[in-house]
Amino acid sequence: MLSEFTIKYPAINPGTDKMTIKFYEGQADLASLFKKRLNGEKMDESRGESLVERRRIFVTDKTVSSLKNVLPFINSFKNGTSGGDVLLVLEAGEKYKTMESVLKIIKTALDHRFVRHDVFVGIGGGVITDVTALAASLFKRGAVVEFVPTTLLAMVDAAVGGKTGCDFENYKNMIGSFYPAKTLYVFPHFVQTLSPNEFRSGFAEALKTALLYSPSMYELIKKSKSDILSRKEDVLFTIITECVKAKASVVESDFTEKNVRMQLNFGHTFGHALETVAGLGKVTHGDAVAWGIGRAACLSCNLKLCTSAYKDEILELLSSFGWETSALHSSVKNLQDPAQKLIDAMKNDKKNDSSSVRLILQRGIADTVITEVQDGDILKVLSSGK
Repeated sequence: MLSEFTIKYPAINPGTDKMTIKFYEGQADLASLFKKRLNGEKMDESRGESLVERRRIFVTDKTVSSLKNVLPFINSFKNGTSGGDVLLVLEAGEKYKTMESVLKIIKTALDHRFVRHDVFVGIGGGVITDVTALAASLFKRGAVVEFVPTTLLAMVDAAVGGKTGCDFENYKNMIGSFYPAKTLYVFPHFVQTLSPNEFRSGFAEALKTALLYSPSMYELIKKSKSDILSRKEDVLFTIITECVKAKASVVESDFTEKNVRMQLNFGHTFGHALETVAGLGKVTHGDAVAWGIGRAACLSCNLKLCTSAYKDEILELLSSFGWETSALHSSVKNLQDPAQKLIDAMKNDKKNDSSSVRLILQRGIADTVITEVQDGDILKVLSSGK
């Protein structure tokens, strides 16, 4: 080597270094929330924006656009436009969490001559927030993105923390970036519109957060099962806000997931593998994560990290909320050699740096370890209930 020198760069995409999270009571009035800003409103100077009017591209899906409290906002658009704003309604579901959807968002923004300081707004669950943010991160090298999460999963997890992504072929979230929304508008009342499956899926992420960071929230969940399942708003508001605060604290200390943020993947390595092997969209993300938490608890016990009592308590709680806790999930147990297929999928996980599988395991509540695990140990918890 003849010589070496270093070039220092400023932070990528200035203006995306913070997120404002706003909580609202009652049903969402999106028309009022996004009332046209007047010319001359001060823009975000950290992004080099001028005193001009921002336009918005609103991205949602067919499920959300048909909700009673969202329809007035949708109907304010004629042929997909309202003033300078644009509405794009995508198909709903994991099968549409694709690069094609991302490119459709970008093309729509280009066709309507959007510029870099305009705003991409994702209104929906985790699929919509992920693909909208990925599109915003790519559009002219970075546009502003905001979210209105409409599912419990998006409120407590997907919309918080800056991860964007889409699936590729049968690989879960393998294309993505770190690109946080500027503003998150949270209306907990949206939880009342969810199907039982969607609600349970989102609640899995809330339980995960409690296990990782909050003994008090864990106790609240254990004693408030009936209030949670009946969707009592004050209990859910407490859980949602505590989850957001917990995740925000972790993300602030490790935005790009180099160390402690990996803990948030508790249950996810098993869960993502299940989603992949079952076929993306066949098992909800939350149901897969809940099953993964059960497998991680069993593995933690087998490796003598936690007690049998702790493992049994987690499995019992998961089962009481309706999640599967068997060694093999019903969606894959009839496949040929499903355990090996799951292990192979786990090895494709983004967190792995070696031939072994990196897993998030626990000694107890709020006592978490990140460790490399060999195939044989994983196989044991995919072959029996222990």
